[in-house]
Amino acid sequence: MQRAIERRGIPTVSITVARDITEQVRPPRAVFVPFMMGHHFGVPFHRELQRRIILAALDRLTAAEQTGDLYPLPITWAQARREGIAIEQAMGLRGGAAEALG
Repeated sequence: MQRAIERRGIPTVSITVARDITEQVRPPRAVFVPFMMGHHFGVPFHRELQRRIILAALDRLTAAEQTGDLYPLPITWAQARREGIAIEQAMGLRGGAAEALG
């Protein structure tokens, strides 16, 4: 799909959680987020992380120097989840530390 869109002169970028598949398919540009399948933008309510992912993807439109460019976002799922739990607690959506572990 990306290649067809690119042939029309419109640059594209993928956001992927499946690095191995993305490396085989080699889309024109991609941002790899090392999260669980289905969590391409991290955890709920983590607006800063979601913005960071979108800005990284938009940056690849001009920063990628060759087709197949795969940029790994420097964050881990564990870090994103910890930050997400803290955000949910600050919003009053989660209890204390005991609930955060469960």
